[in-house]
Amino acid sequence: MLSLRGLTKRRGARTVVDRLTLDVRPGEVTGFLGPNGAGKSSTMRMVLGLDHPTAGTARVNGRDCRELDCPVREIGALLDAGAVHPGRRARDHLLAMARAGGVAKHRVDAVLARVGLADVGAKRAGEFSLGMRQRLGIAGALLGEPETLMLDEPVNGLDPDGVRWVRDLVRSLADEGRTVFVSSHLMSEVQLVADRVVLLGQGRLIADAPTSEVVGSAAGTVVVVRSPDTELLARRVEAAGSEHGVSVGRGDAGELRVSGAAPETVGDIAHAAGARIHALYGEEASLEQAYMELTESVTEHTASPPAPSGQASGQEGGR
Repeated sequence: MLSLRGLTKRRGARTVVDRLTLDVRPGEVTGFLGPNGAGKSSTMRMVLGLDHPTAGTARVNGRDCRELDCPVREIGALLDAGAVHPGRRARDHLLAMARAGGVAKHRVDAVLARVGLADVGAKRAGEFSLGMRQRLGIAGALLGEPETLMLDEPVNGLDPDGVRWVRDLVRSLADEGRTVFVSSHLMSEVQLVADRVVLLGQGRLIADAPTSEVVGSAAGTVVVVRSPDTELLARRVEAAGSEHGVSVGRGDAGELRVSGAAPETVGDIAHAAGARIHALYGEEASLEQAYMELTESVTEHTASPPAPSGQASGQEGGR
């Protein structure tokens, strides 16, 4: 179990992590989310004792990680898949970790097999793809059979099969009763696997709740309508829903996107108006939608919208 109490990290005048208090529980997959610069990596580094907090505490099974008798047996971590000497063979890398952590040598072959690298253990890390290095990093995290796993962007560089493998792995680890703390920018994957979501913004806790609750906080169902009579239908829907907060927008493909009305209501309006319907369906709220709404005011790096067609930024035509 991970317990953070008032965890704070300042670098100069900037507060990177601001009085963070939360518990990451065993038997659950907890997704750790937030925009770039939100303080996720700094939090993980403080848990592992790699950074010193300015204030507050981070505990692994009730103790500071630096005070653990054998840290590799209590918490396994993947922070940087590239943190392996490129000239070292994969199996030798894990053997060195095992010796340093007092882990039995047979665990090396066991974890290589579990992550799908049993056949390439003699290859040097520098010959590995990014996805293979991710698997090697996960093997290192599993080496001491720890009760707590902390994985930072574990699906980065993996192909679809690899992404599904990580999803199944973290789910199985939690089902074994382990504490699993996973940072990722792939909202769809987090929604599929996480029991709980912790969301940071500018170092502060924005949400700490079951995934279903966070998703439920997003705006309701959007009704998507494809029709050759979009202008007629848009006018009728707006007129019918003007007193009930119904709004009508356009999607990238020209489809109508109706908020504030049920699919059945939109279908009835279309029928009454004589509008032809080629497709009509409800698009449920997602974790990505909830994430965008919750972090809208705390995203530090926001790109400008694309220039209108035919205009290039900073350039005029007709040279």
